[in-house]
Amino acid sequence: MSPRALKPLEPSATPPELIRNFCIIAHIDHGKSTLADRMLQITGVVADRDMRAQYLDRMDIERERGITIKSQAVRMPWQTAEGTFALNMIDTPGHVDFTYEVSRSLAACEGAILLVDAAQGIEAQTLANLYLALDNDLHIIPVLNKIDLPAADPDRFAKELANLIGGSPDDVLRVSGKTGQGVEELLDRLVGEIPAPKGDADAPARAMIFDSVYDSYRGVVTYVRMIDGKLSPRERIQMMSTTATHDLLEIGVSSPEPVPTKGLGVGEVGYLITGVKDVRQSKVGDTITTHRKPATDALPGYTDPKPMVFSGIYPIDGSDYGDLREALDKLKLSDASLQYEPETSVALGFGFRCGFLGLLHLEIITERLSREFGLDLITTAPSVVYEVLTDTGETVVVTNPSEYPDGRVASVSEPMVKAAILLPKDFVGTVMELCQGRRGSLLGMEYFSEERVELRYNMPLGEIVFDFFDQLKSRTQGYASLDYEPAGSQEADLVKVDILLQGDKVDAFSSIVHREKAYAYGTMMTERLRKLIPRQQFEVPIQAAIGARIIARENIRAMRKDVLAKCYGGDITRKRKLLEKQKEGKKRMKMVGRVEVPQEAFIAALSGDVEGKSAK
Repeated sequence: MSPRALKPLEPSATPPELIRNFCIIAHIDHGKSTLADRMLQITGVVADRDMRAQYLDRMDIERERGITIKSQAVRMPWQTAEGTFALNMIDTPGHVDFTYEVSRSLAACEGAILLVDAAQGIEAQTLANLYLALDNDLHIIPVLNKIDLPAADPDRFAKELANLIGGSPDDVLRVSGKTGQGVEELLDRLVGEIPAPKGDADAPARAMIFDSVYDSYRGVVTYVRMIDGKLSPRERIQMMSTTATHDLLEIGVSSPEPVPTKGLGVGEVGYLITGVKDVRQSKVGDTITTHRKPATDALPGYTDPKPMVFSGIYPIDGSDYGDLREALDKLKLSDASLQYEPETSVALGFGFRCGFLGLLHLEIITERLSREFGLDLITTAPSVVYEVLTDTGETVVVTNPSEYPDGRVASVSEPMVKAAILLPKDFVGTVMELCQGRRGSLLGMEYFSEERVELRYNMPLGEIVFDFFDQLKSRTQGYASLDYEPAGSQEADLVKVDILLQGDKVDAFSSIVHREKAYAYGTMMTERLRKLIPRQQFEVPIQAAIGARIIARENIRAMRKDVLAKCYGGDITRKRKLLEKQKEGKKRMKMVGRVEVPQEAFIAALSGDVEGKSAK
């Protein structure tokens, strides 16, 4: 704790000119949460005995993976020659899936710390978040973190940062979030450079929601930034997008634990509790005003986050369906961007079709379902939203291959993204080859320094959601970083590939792919299933088909029962008679036989894990 740290001030006593609102933006694993920890310690809002690593990351999964999933706000006091300032810091997620949350956090601030790892340099999400901050007209303070690492090269990366945002390499602050070196100078710079918040204290109250979380005891806790006017406890408030009204039960600031106050004024960041139990009523980006004297204009920028990736989630044990519904309802309370609706599958039974912001979001939700609610689940292969125009002129929105229309299709549109890939120059050739193999078209190429290049591609989202990121990392020895943003939709030559077992479609294995890749997908799935499905008493054909046309086939050979075992010798005609009888029985069985696909085979086929699980 620094001698210049003070006990937190009563917020209502803090005039706007003594408030500084800022956030930390960076790529994953560049040390945002560690730097936030040092700030909490140096300003004294967290005592040394209470301190723990990643203090603001509240979920176990965040701490284990070292990633921030939910943005967190905290108020810190800092003493300078001009007086005692209230610093409101918002710690934002770094992953591309949570860009919407980052954009709302940026809109609640006047300044941003652009944090770059002194051993790795600028990465794709650093750039994406920087452009978001510049769009919001924020003051940027460039900072190099992890200067205590043996591999750090602060001089080289300071030059890169200065080239990117303008100015001199000497303007780039050098800090270590781990040791605390340079953090006090950073706090002074925040106070000196970031402008004070502006707003009209006498105007009707307007507050922007930048985050909301669910507390099982108190209901929804809404985090807001006051723009105009003032909010007080026991006042009746109104949401401008839904016009819903609520009573303000408690209002206060996070420091970093909740501290109730007498109200929030212009420029302040705090929390509201209304007793509401549904997070959907506190939508991120919405504007709050008072019911008695409402504002006429909402704050700009409110949109609903749109799911990018869809996947089916099914309980392995069908009796867990009710528990899964309840678990999703509870998760929805703390994550309003999760969307789901019931669906059934012939192969997997009852489950839910869920919409996610991206693959990491999907992974985190399924991990939380199994960890927090003890559920064993199967997730189907992720797919994106396709728009199919039929010959009759009807447009069908397809989020699941089973919804693909059976009739004649006039055209199919798929979602596109603009991808930015940052990588060392030595790997440009292999990455271009990868992107072109995924139907990408090059938009541009830019050198940030002698060593680092940015490639910009227009690509189908469906090509990115499977294993593109893994392939990118393996081809560049882990050095490349990826960021992408939606870029509308585009017509493509797409077809639905069905997998048939004994002539019956298995909807869980169906997929919508580009016509050029349909044969490869069909042969891959038929080979995979041949290894995974146990042999039956009769031969089982596994076929891949586009409509009525079979494009790939594998056979599971019949298991032969030794009907001659009881014959110790004797007449050959007796043996022949037994074999003929067996042959007739197999033919009849093949006519009525139904192939049982074990659950493990489904899990392995959908996850691609064939080794060690194939049928003996």
